[in-house]
Amino acid sequence: VATDFGPGTLTESGYPRVVKLWRRGAALAEAETVYEGGAGSVSVFGYRLRSDEGDVDLVGDATGFWSTRRWQVLDDGLKELRLPQTAEIEDVYRGRLLVSLKEPWTRAGRTYAEGSVLIAEPTALWRDDGQVELLMAPTETVVIEGVAATPQGVLVSVLDNVRGRLLRLEPAGDGDWSRRVFAFPDNGALSVTSIDDASGQLFVAFESFTTPPSLYRVTGPDWQPRVIKAQEPTFEGSRFEVEQRFATSADGTSVPYFVVKAKGLEFNGKNPTHIFSYGGFRNALTPSYSGSYEPLSGAYGKLWLERGGVFVLANIRGGGEFGPRWHAAALLKNRHKAFEDFEAVAADLIDSGITSADHLGIEGRSNGGLLVGATFTRRPELYGAVIAGVPLADMRRYHELLAGASWMAEYGDPDDPEMWDYIKSYSPYHNLKAGQDYPAVFFYTSTRDDRVHPGHARKMAARMIDLGYEVWYYENIEGGHGGSSTNDQLAYRLALSYAHLWAQLR
Repeated sequence: VATDFGPGTLTESGYPRVVKLWRRGAALAEAETVYEGGAGSVSVFGYRLRSDEGDVDLVGDATGFWSTRRWQVLDDGLKELRLPQTAEIEDVYRGRLLVSLKEPWTRAGRTYAEGSVLIAEPTALWRDDGQVELLMAPTETVVIEGVAATPQGVLVSVLDNVRGRLLRLEPAGDGDWSRRVFAFPDNGALSVTSIDDASGQLFVAFESFTTPPSLYRVTGPDWQPRVIKAQEPTFEGSRFEVEQRFATSADGTSVPYFVVKAKGLEFNGKNPTHIFSYGGFRNALTPSYSGSYEPLSGAYGKLWLERGGVFVLANIRGGGEFGPRWHAAALLKNRHKAFEDFEAVAADLIDSGITSADHLGIEGRSNGGLLVGATFTRRPELYGAVIAGVPLADMRRYHELLAGASWMAEYGDPDDPEMWDYIKSYSPYHNLKAGQDYPAVFFYTSTRDDRVHPGHARKMAARMIDLGYEVWYYENIEGGHGGSSTNDQLAYRLALSYAHLWAQLR
């Protein structure tokens, strides 16, 4: 167990830094300390991975947002695993650890590519004996998104050009593995919701831009996915079509984006168009019935598509759509690559005639709020409206507010003069100027946001008002980082957002 055990037991980021072994029937105060991390770590944690052929107890120390040291907990103490700190331990299969790599790793003369999944005997990771085996490697367009153990084999979910696929690697004897691909619809997103440890039966959620979330049961003997429950549609999905298009960023990188539009739409440069994006923290934006990573029950279909709007989901760098390399391409002093990708998508929409700047609105939340804040101050001529939800805006002080210190591996340390010179070049608050033709901006935040301080949005809005701009601002007093705590509050915030878009982009 890792929690707040009292003074001195939390990191500077506000997370636990002490792991204890709490025995059944004993008081928590009697728990024995297993590991204590430093105050400068992000967090520490302990957990057990269960397997019929042996459980594995582990302790982790997240030394940064993307780096973790790990130890196996044994009767004679802790044994540190000799893995890259960026690697992630996903599960245990028949007593062997399933490990995903986020950077290349060379072991015993062999180099495994970033994004690969390995299966390893635990002892092989803290001493020289034991087997490490490659299970699956990514390709240029296929990235491994999730890994889990089942009685029949190792379940692997992948993104194939940002489209969800699900397969199972099954032992075939002599160290080989066969591959079973499950037959789900195309152009959607998959999420394994549960696995029966005894039978291997799966429940898998599927959704797309026009198909509401549906729950599939996958079980033997034929292992064919069958729908057992689906959300009622909230808009007429058959009226719309989805295209995946590609824009060319400033450095020549091809950036994919999805366009959801009415069938037979005329490309006349006048279609109200709404881009949603994120571009950070290795989060992949996949096809969604909500057009967002929030469960919004198809609201965008009713409030935007059916009224004549075009929706765009931009898969820019900084996210995880093409694995660790796609994320790393926009880290630290490469942050501008995410902004350039977003601007390339906007320009491509305009050049193709789908829309024009006067009819183009952009939205981002949290890190996505930083994205739209940076891009509307960089290229205001590209947009007609902006929605910045619970945004980062003052990048000089982000690391001093709430959980901000844990994000320095993503953005860099503003206290480093050289790093600040770079961060200042895109920090939205620091790049506001008088006399600009900024698009209409709507900020929303929450008084109780415990992740991104509401001071970011407050300062940004106040500075724009001081410079003579009209801004729209809403701060809910509840809701945390989600910005709302009830469905009524969420509906109100969505109504404000779409009213802003329709008012500005007609």
